[in-house]
Amino acid sequence: MKSRYKSPSISQYDKIVKENLEAAIPALIERLLDIHPIESVELPDDLQHTKERKPDALKRIRDRNGNIFVLHLEFQVADDPDMIYRMGDYCVMLARAYRLPIRQYVLYMGSKLPKMASELNTGDSVFRYHLLSFQQYSYKLFLNSDKPEEILFALLADFDAQSPQVILEQMVNRIYETTTGSLAFERYISQLRVLVQLRKLQPNLELVMEKLTQYFKEQEDPFFQKGQRLGFTLGLESGKKAGLEQGKKEGLEQGKKAGLEQGLEEGKKQGKRLIILNLLTQTQFSVAEIAQLTDTSNSFVQKIKKEMGA
Repeated sequence: MKSRYKSPSISQYDKIVKENLEAAIPALIERLLDIHPIESVELPDDLQHTKERKPDALKRIRDRNGNIFVLHLEFQVADDPDMIYRMGDYCVMLARAYRLPIRQYVLYMGSKLPKMASELNTGDSVFRYHLLSFQQYSYKLFLNSDKPEEILFALLADFDAQSPQVILEQMVNRIYETTTGSLAFERYISQLRVLVQLRKLQPNLELVMEKLTQYFKEQEDPFFQKGQRLGFTLGLESGKKAGLEQGKKEGLEQGKKAGLEQGLEEGKKQGKRLIILNLLTQTQFSVAEIAQLTDTSNSFVQKIKKEMGA
C-alpha cells in the first residue's frame, strides 16, 4: 500500500505555522512568553536594508505595565548553529526601522532540546535572544484551547509520560469539537498529518483515524458505509418479517409499508449500534461524547455498554 505521507520540506512546516499563527499568537504570547499586551499592532514583515528578511511574526506591543516594544517571533525546525547571526541581523534592522526596544524569541519545534547558541559575545558588545522549546511545556496547555490552530501545537509539546496514541486521539477529538463543518476539520487533519512527521508518529495517527471513523464523511468512510449497509440489511429483514405479520392483520399492502418503515428505522439503529460498540472498545470517549457524536441518547449508549460488560 502506498503511503499517503511524503517527506515535507521546511517550507511546508513554515506554511502551516503561518496559516495558523494569527489565530494562535495571542495565546502563545501570554502562555509561553508571559507577555500580556493591552495593544498589539502587526508590523510589516519585509525588512529591506542591505538584505531582505521576512520574520515569522512581528508586532508592536504595549503591555499592561506600559512598556512599548517590538516583538519578533521565529519558529524553527532545525537546530541551526547560525541562528544567532540571523537573529542578530534581524535585531539591527528592526532597531534601525522602529527605534524601539526589541524582544526576540525563537520557538523551537524539534523533538529534542536545542543546542544552538542564544548569546553572542563579540568582545565589545553582547547580543542575546530568548530560545524556547515547545518541549518545555505540557501538551495540555494547547489541548485545552478552543481554537484548533492552538490545539495543533500540542503535538510539539511534552506528552507528560502519556502515550502518543492517547495524545493524538485527544487532539483529533478536540479538533473535531472546535471546528464547524467537514472541510475545516479535514484542513486541520491534513496539517496534523504533516506535523506528526516532526515526531515520527505517522503510524499512530493512522491508527487513530481508523478508530475514529465517525469523523469521516459517510461517502468517504468505508467503515461507516459497512456499518450502514449492515444496519440497512438487518433492518430490511426485520421489516420484511414485521411487514408480513402486520399484513396478516391489516392487509398485505399496509403490512409491506409498515414493515419497510420499521425496517429502515431498525437499520439505522443497528448501524449506530455497530459504531457505538467500536467507539466503546477502541477509544476513550465518554458515554456523553459518544452519544453526541452518534446523535443518540446517553441511556442508549449506556445500555449497549452494560450489555457488552464494558
